[in-house]
Amino acid sequence: MHYVSTRGAAPRASFDEVLLKGLATDGGLFVPETWPHFNASEIRALRGLDYPTLACRVIAPFLGNTISASDFEKLAVDAYDTFDNPAIVPLVQLDVNLWLMELFHGPTLAFKDVALQLLGRLFDHFLSSRGARVTIVGATSGDTGSAAIEACRDREAMDIVILHPHNRVSEVQRRQMTTVDAKNIHNVAVEGTFDDCQNLVKAMFNDQPFRNELRLAAVNSINWARIMAQTVYYFHAALALGAPDREVSFSVPTGNFGNVFAAYSAHKMGLPVARLYVGSNRNDILTRFLESGEMAVAPIEPSLSPSMDIQISSNFERLLFELHARDGNAVLADMIAFRDTGKFSVTAAMQAKVNSLFEGGRLDDAETTVSIEYFYKNTGVLLDPHTAIGAWIARGASRKTDVPVVSLATAHPAKFPQAVQLASGITPALPESLSDLYNRSERCTVLPNEVSAVQNFIRDKVGPTS
Repeated sequence: MHYVSTRGAAPRASFDEVLLKGLATDGGLFVPETWPHFNASEIRALRGLDYPTLACRVIAPFLGNTISASDFEKLAVDAYDTFDNPAIVPLVQLDVNLWLMELFHGPTLAFKDVALQLLGRLFDHFLSSRGARVTIVGATSGDTGSAAIEACRDREAMDIVILHPHNRVSEVQRRQMTTVDAKNIHNVAVEGTFDDCQNLVKAMFNDQPFRNELRLAAVNSINWARIMAQTVYYFHAALALGAPDREVSFSVPTGNFGNVFAAYSAHKMGLPVARLYVGSNRNDILTRFLESGEMAVAPIEPSLSPSMDIQISSNFERLLFELHARDGNAVLADMIAFRDTGKFSVTAAMQAKVNSLFEGGRLDDAETTVSIEYFYKNTGVLLDPHTAIGAWIARGASRKTDVPVVSLATAHPAKFPQAVQLASGITPALPESLSDLYNRSERCTVLPNEVSAVQNFIRDKVGPTS
């Protein structure tokens, strides 16, 4: 298995190179050179496997010969031993055709743990074998940061610097990042939006001298390994509901398009996916694209679902690569237009191809509150404001089809207590492991939205990486 860049100009790379590089040298994102495919009998053979074993089977084709099966199995078992539910990502039935897949049973209470607990161990494995050290730089709209920090804290072969938008994440999300007392953890609050944070990370990766000096690596979903690890839970849910002999649909609340692209990846691998519902909040660039065929930036408005307050959905570039029949030059042209004008459009044929699988939906804050209240009153299940968006869209879809719809519960409601309390009257409690979170000391540096300021901070904290 080798990987190519969505922009077509970077050299082919092996899995370990993709993991450690994160972003391709031409500014594109890595994708598999060819999609691995499971036929119906191979998918049936996956039924009944525990989650770590399923992860090993589904992920194996992406690894090539870069790690032995036995070593990867040990990493997977160790990663998922950190979850507080033996099913890892349990399914809960909410209605006749409506299911909730709980992805928040990891150490930081969000779906990012499912990939990042594995990713941290993969970094450790490959860096140890090379005797190398890296500086991991990531941007977060709330959950990636804490999950990455938890996965990488106290590891000898890496420093980790996480950028989050100042005063634009929930207090729980912020404290989960800033209260971690580890020498290799560095938090930066950027005076700007998540898109600004994401642009700073990309700018640092595209600065080749700086990238080489600090040996930068990525944990955002620009890193293919994140997407790869997330494909597993789509297989898990579909198998539980009858795949491959039954189609399944998924409803995914998303801002950066990574989680739903993992579902698309599972579809490309042979999983019988009927529809993918993309849930947006008031920052609805993805829903607007699915309706019009034009990707056009609008001002970001703060919402009850801050992890989706995004207008530059980085992972959409991977889908665009597929829509352009893997023509990297065409992708690059669209990305240049998007950078220069804030918009680009696809052809009617490309939009029709997208709409044959994807469907968008949006909820504003008032509608999100209604959704939280509805599901609590009718099912007894408390939803966080991101999950509530996907679940409401899934509820409507499930009543129009015989295909089961699985809505992804992307975070524990206790990560957003004010929004949940406003809608339901219930203040969700943090688990025992985080019960003292509000009493812990915080460590964070506020910086302007300037590449040089962030680079100087990283040099000061980390220094050149040998």
